Amino acid sequence: MNRPYRRAALGLIAAVLVSLTGCSTKGADASSAKDSAHGVKTGPGVTDSTITLGVLTDLSGPVAPLGKSSLQAQQLYLDQVNKAGGVCGRKIKLLVRDHGYDVQKAVASYAEIQPRIAAMGQLLGSGQSAALLDSVERDKLLSFVGGNSASLLGHPHVQLIGTTYGIEMVNGMGFLVKAAKLAKGDKVGMVYQDGDYGGNAAAGARFAAKKAGIRLVEQTIKPTDTDMTAQVTALKAAHVKAIAFSGTPAQTASLVGVAAASGLTVPVLGSSPSFVPQLLSTPAKPALEKMLFIASSQPSLDSDIPGVRKLVADYRAKYPKEKLNQAVEIGEVNARLATETLKAACRAKDLSRTGISSALRTLKQFDNGLGSTQDYSDSQKAPSEKTYVLQPSSTVTGGLKTVQDAATSPDLAEFLKTAKG
Repeated sequence: MNRPYRRAALGLIAAVLVSLTGCSTKGADASSAKDSAHGVKTGPGVTDSTITLGVLTDLSGPVAPLGKSSLQAQQLYLDQVNKAGGVCGRKIKLLVRDHGYDVQKAVASYAEIQPRIAAMGQLLGSGQSAALLDSVERDKLLSFVGGNSASLLGHPHVQLIGTTYGIEMVNGMGFLVKAAKLAKGDKVGMVYQDGDYGGNAAAGARFAAKKAGIRLVEQTIKPTDTDMTAQVTALKAAHVKAIAFSGTPAQTASLVGVAAASGLTVPVLGSSPSFVPQLLSTPAKPALEKMLFIASSQPSLDSDIPGVRKLVADYRAKYPKEKLNQAVEIGEVNARLATETLKAACRAKDLSRTGISSALRTLKQFDNGLGSTQDYSDSQKAPSEKTYVLQPSSTVTGGLKTVQDAATSPDLAEFLKTAKG
């Protein structure tokens, strides 16, 4: 989709949302905030016994394996919080809607649940988040987004988790240069979804390529594309020595599988959403284990980090038939962050929407429970700048093993000066 058309489409979606929600949502927090019996100011989604968080995720579309696992881990953590007494004398509930990775469905679902929630505990998808930005800010609804595009930075009521896709790619490209033994003038393919997700990753790849003196050969894809043959054919003709990729897991399997079958057996660096362990049950498994690497702000589930080991054990006990993937880490961090934010709001005696958003910005040294400390005090910056490099392996928990611990590129600071993230 070209950019003028995309802007027009998002504008139309925003207009539809305004018509659905009506003028009553304007200033909803101010008009409905009240003092509870315990002297704590409250707002929409908060009663004397419950705090309701919304979840808009993909449970039926192309990234459903990630959406489902993340939601399960989020609920698992909140169940533990509620069993221990909840927050501010209240139990935390989730109000869940499946958008199937469809932007218009996400917009409609937001209009339905917005008046009933205190915050958005999870909003999956860069395109979905971008379409709802204006509405979230208007409604002063703190939203933890599962699409880590830099376009989501700088909004007081929007918070991404971990690094941006641009940061992932800048850090990961340094590894790719070494893995592929690239020299100045060599070509690297960049295959990415046209939009906020892939666009941010491509910006990071372009910067890193320029710093390394390598040439980028770009190929864009749509979220609905399933066959990467055309892209692989073009990259092979260009004689690329490595590939950077930002797409869905199914697209990853196609890209790597087709590349291997055609003789283009080069290292492939994927953005964090581009892999799920279910891919290791496909015919592409041998190629994935040999060629693919994943840039991620989260550690491998095979890590010895105590918090990761506890999460894996708890998840397996609750969902013994489910296949673990890294989205469970995102789900737990979302739940942990929401819980600590609500605790801070309770201490300030303000569970209104503005109170909840303000409470988040007090978390300057947030322990995410998975081995890292993050800073949520500034909406202009990603809370983390470190990236792991992981590699598919059917022999480890979660299907990914660590090949490089969390690190930052020497060039990252310069990238962040010239781009949002």
